[in-house]
Amino acid sequence: MAEPTVGAGFARGLLEFAVSRGADRRALATAAGAPVADFERPDGRIPFAGYVRLMRAAKAATGDPALALHYAETIDISRVSIVGLISQAAPNMLDAFAALNHFVRLIVETENEDGGDRFRLVRDREGLWLADSRLNANAFPELTESAFAQLICGPRRHGFDTELRAVHVTHPDPGYRAEYERIFRAPVVFGAARNAMLIRHQFGEDTLELIPGYAGGVLSGHAEHLLADLESSKSTRGQVEAVLRPVLEAGGTSMDAVASRLGLSRQTLYRKLKSEGVTFEQVLDGLRHRLALHLLGDGRASVNETAYRLGFSDPAAFSRAFKRWTGVSPSEAAKVSNAG
Repeated sequence: MAEPTVGAGFARGLLEFAVSRGADRRALATAAGAPVADFERPDGRIPFAGYVRLMRAAKAATGDPALALHYAETIDISRVSIVGLISQAAPNMLDAFAALNHFVRLIVETENEDGGDRFRLVRDREGLWLADSRLNANAFPELTESAFAQLICGPRRHGFDTELRAVHVTHPDPGYRAEYERIFRAPVVFGAARNAMLIRHQFGEDTLELIPGYAGGVLSGHAEHLLADLESSKSTRGQVEAVLRPVLEAGGTSMDAVASRLGLSRQTLYRKLKSEGVTFEQVLDGLRHRLALHLLGDGRASVNETAYRLGFSDPAAFSRAFKRWTGVSPSEAAKVSNAG
């Protein structure tokens, strides 16, 4: 798969948690290889490798080897990811689990067994297991720790205790078994054959819907768009758009600047885009077109403000481009949208 990413909100939650325990914000962002501003974009992404560096730098800075467990135990996922809000709108725990599986890539992208769902319910002679199918989990066991702790502590925070009979993890004992057993309230087996938790009672029977289902539907619609954007970002065109979006206002839209941000030469970027049937100019033009329709269509910005936010030298240049895209002026399009 292409280089995986982590939701900026989820990463920001870890950064802020570490800062609350004495770590330096800028030093952590530097360790992650991302400017502080990258963590502030609500729907932004940072490289998975950067998140790994952030976690390990945070553990060192706070002197807490169990930081991943403590982060997940403390944080309400709905405060750092749209996925948490969607899960809270589910009518019951089983539907919340299904929503998590569908949208979990918005929190963190992983490569899973058979390319299927990351979290799976598996029944055997011992009972019902909630298993994490992530491949190469031992390369970053902190993600196993935080995922399992969040799956248990999140519902527990709202009065739903998914009692466990056992917790099995494939990584070796990290030296803080007592923290595992305190958080999971169950025996823990290190060096196991799989990452899985044995659930004591029937999963999914509890009624949930902590926020109205209507709100969940609206949020799910937005999340579906984010998933589509995430999928498209795996193409060169998508990667170029991801670089362009935050710099349009500042005018950092030259092909050389974008190629540099992507770690490519201008010629290599040209060839990659050509293989996808587009030029750099077409990608920039198409992105501006979509963003202009979005900004004017929902009344978020005036014509002049839209021109500025899209990096046009003046409103007249924007108006000419908009008329080329749509056949009407931006002011006419805004009137139609407002009338609707």
